[in-house]
Amino acid sequence: MQDVTIRRALLSVSDKSGLSELGAALARHGVELVSTGGTAKALREAGLAVKDISELTGFPEMMDGRVKTLHPIVHGGLLAVRDNAEHVASMTEHGIGAIDLVVVNLYPFAQTVAKGAERDEIIENIDIGGPSMVRSAAKNHASVTIVTDPADYARLIAEMDAKAGATSYDFRRLCAAKAYAATAEYDAMIASWFAFADQGQAYPETLAVPLRLASALRYGENPHQSAAFYAPARPTVRGIGQASQVQGKELSYNNLNDADAALGLVAEFRDGPPTVVIVKHANPCGVATGATLIEAYKNAFECDSVSAFGGIIAVNRPLDGPTAEAITEIFTEVVAAPDADEAARAVFAKKKNLRLLLLGDLPDPARAGLEMKTIAGGMLVQSRDNGHISAADLKVVTKRAPSEQELKDCLFAWTVAKHVKSNAIVYAKDGVTAGIGAGQMNRRDSSRIAAMKAKEAAETFGWDEPRTIGSAVASDAFFPFPDGLLAAAEAGASAVIQPGGSLNDDTVIAAADEAGLAMVFTGMRHFRH
Repeated sequence: MQDVTIRRALLSVSDKSGLSELGAALARHGVELVSTGGTAKALREAGLAVKDISELTGFPEMMDGRVKTLHPIVHGGLLAVRDNAEHVASMTEHGIGAIDLVVVNLYPFAQTVAKGAERDEIIENIDIGGPSMVRSAAKNHASVTIVTDPADYARLIAEMDAKAGATSYDFRRLCAAKAYAATAEYDAMIASWFAFADQGQAYPETLAVPLRLASALRYGENPHQSAAFYAPARPTVRGIGQASQVQGKELSYNNLNDADAALGLVAEFRDGPPTVVIVKHANPCGVATGATLIEAYKNAFECDSVSAFGGIIAVNRPLDGPTAEAITEIFTEVVAAPDADEAARAVFAKKKNLRLLLLGDLPDPARAGLEMKTIAGGMLVQSRDNGHISAADLKVVTKRAPSEQELKDCLFAWTVAKHVKSNAIVYAKDGVTAGIGAGQMNRRDSSRIAAMKAKEAAETFGWDEPRTIGSAVASDAFFPFPDGLLAAAEAGASAVIQPGGSLNDDTVIAAADEAGLAMVFTGMRHFRH
């Protein structure tokens, strides 16, 4: 394919950034500029000669601008195959001139929705002529250059400068691919708005999810797997994907996955006391609240100091120097926080590989949304687990009711268990996790593993007894048999929080009564696979 010299350009943009510079560069190469409405006005104000689209088509813009570029003169000039004799004859017969370059960006539909506009205004910001021109130009990229992103203006100018006003086939092909991605994203946003906001559908017949490449990753979960990170085209939640990386080497696939898990849990405490979450392989291995951030970190670390090595840390308060000093005493992969003071940044700067992510606001744990997971031949989609339990929702099922402190520990342990892979068991005491058992095939083993970790922590730090003594224990789903509950009682737990709903509830309750445990049912489970 040959280079194509640009002799006529059609410009119609909502985003006017860089427009005057582009127009001047095109004029310098002797390109005839054809434009519409506000774009033509902006070009004239920049001192450039512009032909109105109505001069080209012989028809005025009409119907409040809805009909201006939807015309055979425009689309014939875009779609005609230049070396097809029949096409050329049709152009000559009907006075259709070739259009060699189209510069279009579309009506600000997403921005209009985001500002809370009324439905009629939203509908008016659905672009029709723009996507039509984009698709026509992109289809005929053998002869036509299509540019949809102001960020590409500089590259277009450089291409034309290097080729005496022409563009290469490779450049046009690249622009065409980007153009179709732009219209696909635009249509996906419109389809999503109609389905969710306008029609109130939970699961539309077609789920359109516009995503943009945020970064290519070194590899996936393992070095032999390739990977990339995609973010929503228009993020509605500030999360790990929108965090500012202050320092450290490139984030990996596992870093991003684990940091998201840590953020999801620490966000549960965004309005609570200083809280620290330590995550390893997407599971929390230590969670604690405290009077200060460093106190919370110390307690979270002591829950499982072995797993904390090489872990991911998330906090719900701006980081300070003393906490940063404590964190850097061992190897840590990623630290995520709303912010960090100068002292904390100075401490982390000494650890060049440690990634520091600053989030600004933490996401709302109660927010709605969809979660997606690929399986062979399909996609599983569900509403995100934003379920929340308060003390008023609990049902006491044992002879003994929990004390005020036991109740607090139950709710804390329950919140943590929500973010632990099932089968999940969490022991907690005084706002600190005492032991966490995750991802086992049965609940009894999770109970025993969590108790074992608590015993190891007591031995490591020289405590008189494990923190499981007098703790509350949370189970993400019901105890199908008394064995898991009895394992928790053997570890010293005095209170239990679980969903209930097993066919053996009566047997489990009787076992709790016999062991002197206080037990409450939530009526809600938190499987996490």
